[in-house]
Amino acid sequence: MDPAEETPSEKVDIYRDTWVRFLGYANEVGEAFRALVPVSFVWGSYAVATAYVTADAVDKGKKAAVAHGDNPGKTTRVAVAVVDTFVWQALASVMIPGFTINRVCAGSLYLLGRTTKWPLSVRKWTTTAIGLSTIPFIISPIDRSVDFLLDSSLRKVYNEEEKHK
Repeated sequence: MDPAEETPSEKVDIYRDTWVRFLGYANEVGEAFRALVPVSFVWGSYAVATAYVTADAVDKGKKAAVAHGDNPGKTTRVAVAVVDTFVWQALASVMIPGFTINRVCAGSLYLLGRTTKWPLSVRKWTTTAIGLSTIPFIISPIDRSVDFLLDSSLRKVYNEEEKHK
């Protein structure tokens, strides 16, 4: 096999460029269904999303370890890769979107209760549909905001640390 043919497949990040990325959104789906399912289902969706976040962080740590070989500072670089990935994913894939969908659904259920005479079951299903339909619209703005937040804070610490080596 030609080595040039292998390069594109090696650049595919399974956690960011494949269907596996959707596991990070499991908790948003759980939050959208909160009005209809037992709370254990919602917490289970958070467990799936957290497992995804952890797996991505471990993967980035392993890749950093391989990339830095036996060079000085390898441990620090691996730790930075793991921490940066974990914090970014935790904020961008779990905490902020989970909170956002939770509030969108809670607000829509409240508003539907105050403004319609629909039966509770219809209001709950409508709330779930609103929550699910909100997910695609919040992903990109949240991702960009978390990038900005980390670039303005935690990543400055990493860069300072790198300058001292």
